[in-house]
Amino acid sequence: MTHYKICLWIAVCTTLFLWTSLGYTQGPTAPSNVVAKDTPNDDGTSITITWDVPADGSGIVGYNILSSIDEADFTQIGEQLSLEDVIDTKTNICNYQDTTVSRLNAFTYIIQAVTESGDTIQSQQTESVRPKAQIFHTGKIPLFLAMLLFSAAIVGNIYYVRSGREVFVRRIPGLEAVDEAIGRATEMGRSILYVLGLGGVSNVATIASMTILGQVARRTADYETPLRVPCNDPIVLNVVREMVKTSYLDEGRPDAYSEDNIFFLTESQFAYAAGVDGMMLREKPAAIFLQGTFYAESLILAETGNSIGAIQIAGTDSEAQLPFFIAACDYTLIGEELYAASAYLSKEPMLLGSLRGQDWGKLFIFGLIIVGVILELSGINWITTLLQNVR
Repeated sequence: MTHYKICLWIAVCTTLFLWTSLGYTQGPTAPSNVVAKDTPNDDGTSITITWDVPADGSGIVGYNILSSIDEADFTQIGEQLSLEDVIDTKTNICNYQDTTVSRLNAFTYIIQAVTESGDTIQSQQTESVRPKAQIFHTGKIPLFLAMLLFSAAIVGNIYYVRSGREVFVRRIPGLEAVDEAIGRATEMGRSILYVLGLGGVSNVATIASMTILGQVARRTADYETPLRVPCNDPIVLNVVREMVKTSYLDEGRPDAYSEDNIFFLTESQFAYAAGVDGMMLREKPAAIFLQGTFYAESLILAETGNSIGAIQIAGTDSEAQLPFFIAACDYTLIGEELYAASAYLSKEPMLLGSLRGQDWGKLFIFGLIIVGVILELSGINWITTLLQNVR
């Protein structure tokens, strides 16, 4: 009898132990709270699916995303995703963005969890979602407001300059030397060589260079100094011819304009450099302008111009070429000075107002950086958060 009670007690304890162990062992479960919705602030080409993160010890190692178009059969999208691919550590939720959708169809999704053994457990299917394009990106409202403020500063300064008020523009030695260089070429009876670089007509530095060329052409028209412009791009050639011709007409000297002085040389980089160097050595211009986009040929051109004793005024936004121009040229326009040159030379109210408005914008950004650093050091990070949300 005693032996029977002991065996019964052991059986009860074993049963309770196994029952308790099974109760606390959590096996893999189907993905829960699966929601599919149109991705906000996009052009209607994606749908975002979210679901709960699996519990620790669930045995789930990845997910398959199944999609149905207009209630057709479900098919898998891409390959199996790992947990690292779908878990957002900031929100602690799983998400996947389907970028294979179109605005013409409705989409339904099923999330299929994959276990270590390769078994799969499916969630319930989501409601049908049709992607939509948003007209306005709400995450870029701060950027939109900044753009409005910046535009208002430029427009306000343009009207300020048009009212006839004096505007201070920082002295740029290279631009002040333009008249000196042209005057020297006139006195010596030698030509002026203007090199636009290798940029195309859509290049910002080339556009700025052509604007400077228009102002230089006005002065050469007054002084009747030959202006030579070799081009490496046919489109740039035609635009430059029209700009120079217009400058001569505005100065009342259309007879002094010679189309042959503005010509196409070659599109090859070093062949162009060799051709320009040959012109320098043969014609020995008194003034050389190197304005625009330059690459490895910059030092070749600048050294040749320096060897013939010409006044050289260079300018480029190519940071890697600036040291060569600074070393071999008399004056160098650095970066934005190239863009400001047209306003500096022409004194046009539209250009001066734009330049002043841009300076206001830069001053505002610089002040915002200082305020942001101070607030960040003080433990206040709302500016940092605001900038991070602008995508």
